[in-house]
Amino acid sequence: MTKRYDAIIIGGGHNGLVCAFYLARAGLTVRVLERRHVVGGAAVTEEFHPGFRNSTASYTVSLLRPKVIADMKLHDRGFRIIERTISNFFPFEDTYLTLGGGTQRTQEQFARFSRRDAEAYPRYDAALERVAQVLRDLALQIPPNAGGGLLELVAAARQGWPLAKLDIAAQRDLLDVFTKSARDFLDGWYEDDHVKTAFAFDAVVGNFAGVSTPGSAYVLLHHVFGEVNGKFGAWGHSVGGMGAITQAMAAACMDAGVEITLEAPVARVLVEGGRAAGVRLESGEEIAAGIVAANVGPAMLYRDMVDGHELPEDFRWRMAGFKTGSGTFRMNVALSELPDFTVMPGREKAEHHTAGIIIAPGMDYMDRAYDDARVHGWSRKPIIEMKIPTTVDDTLAPPGMHIASLFCQQFAPELPDGRSWDAVRDEVADHIIDTVNDHAPNFKASVIARQVHSPLDLERKFGLIGGDIFHGRMSLDQLWAARPVLGHGDYRAPVPGLYMCGSGTHPGGGVTGAPGHNAAHAILADRSLIGRLRRRA
Repeated sequence: MTKRYDAIIIGGGHNGLVCAFYLARAGLTVRVLERRHVVGGAAVTEEFHPGFRNSTASYTVSLLRPKVIADMKLHDRGFRIIERTISNFFPFEDTYLTLGGGTQRTQEQFARFSRRDAEAYPRYDAALERVAQVLRDLALQIPPNAGGGLLELVAAARQGWPLAKLDIAAQRDLLDVFTKSARDFLDGWYEDDHVKTAFAFDAVVGNFAGVSTPGSAYVLLHHVFGEVNGKFGAWGHSVGGMGAITQAMAAACMDAGVEITLEAPVARVLVEGGRAAGVRLESGEEIAAGIVAANVGPAMLYRDMVDGHELPEDFRWRMAGFKTGSGTFRMNVALSELPDFTVMPGREKAEHHTAGIIIAPGMDYMDRAYDDARVHGWSRKPIIEMKIPTTVDDTLAPPGMHIASLFCQQFAPELPDGRSWDAVRDEVADHIIDTVNDHAPNFKASVIARQVHSPLDLERKFGLIGGDIFHGRMSLDQLWAARPVLGHGDYRAPVPGLYMCGSGTHPGGGVTGAPGHNAAHAILADRSLIGRLRRRA
């Protein structure tokens, strides 16, 4: 083996960088091993056509925890978020709806469709915020480990206490969110389909499910527990793209003494005497460390990187069945002009161009998109969120030009007819552009170039098994103390010295930094005197 480190981090995505930072700040020698030529994982900014740069995978920010931002001093390193004036713009067949811009403005929009729904909105917003605060409180806590004894029972009680303190109405809302479909949940609040659609979209973001699928209401909640510049539930654009965030994180790591190595793909976690001892790179080089923290998804870690004989039989069986696949097809396009929407005409920059532009006209439309994908592999009428970052950040394209991120649902992780995504990716990309063109007839002609990421491309390029942007589905059986599996929701693998620090752990997907933060604190706790005594007990 070459030089020995206290800790090795597999994967230089944002959570790996966060974990490395906290360990190095505590005095450990840390090395990050990144398989690609750039750190950041799926949160990177890359040139995809001469003169056109974009956040090529993850593309918008809200969920990044304020504590992580402050501890890593990201603002001092150029981190800057521009808030959306309005959150989303929904073009329908013969009308539109905008969401955000303040309570009164949102109510005015809703009143165009339903006076009753406009009146219900403040109550809905307050109810969802109470439940979202529970997630914020839990996000930077290590989940209790089922079967871990008295101390874990105490930890469970401590984390559950904020829930117990909620009034009965809030507890009912919490139960609804965790058990109901988005459709059933929203049916209890609103009567108009346009209004319900404005909220239901969040339930299918990165979720291979329909709005009528039980449990989909939770994914809706997961997308609203964030904040931007202190404003709860807001979303924004990172100036310079998402790569600006991870480059700032990398700078914080290096200032703390972290060694970052690019183009160093890890092939295997080395285990000696029943505990992690380092890693072997695909090049054959072996690197020693008493701690290995994996910022790859559980499916990749336990199926490909750890010898199955080192894992308990039941754990190995459950990891073989760990659910992945978020139904995502991701595109970036270079544009000669802004889209001119039939229901909101104009090619000059306007407020709706700066929002998330959601093509998902109706609850039934979203359910059909999922049903199509299950049967045919992709939606005949897909769900598309388009974000045009050049409307607020003109550094990303030549003067007068634009870029657009197309975040598309529903697309099966594997095609049901056995074909590879490589065989149909261009056909599907054409279909997505045609879908946008149905709402903005100048769009197709304005496309100068495009970058296409099918679910298979996302897996090959970013290590997202099944194209899963969350490293594992956000279903009730794969959340909190059961993420990735009950008994190992505390970031600790069944192999001593091996830890998980990616989005396949609590609190799940998105650019949060929380798994990296929490895993580092679990590692440091295990190195303390109390931690060592607990392990010997």
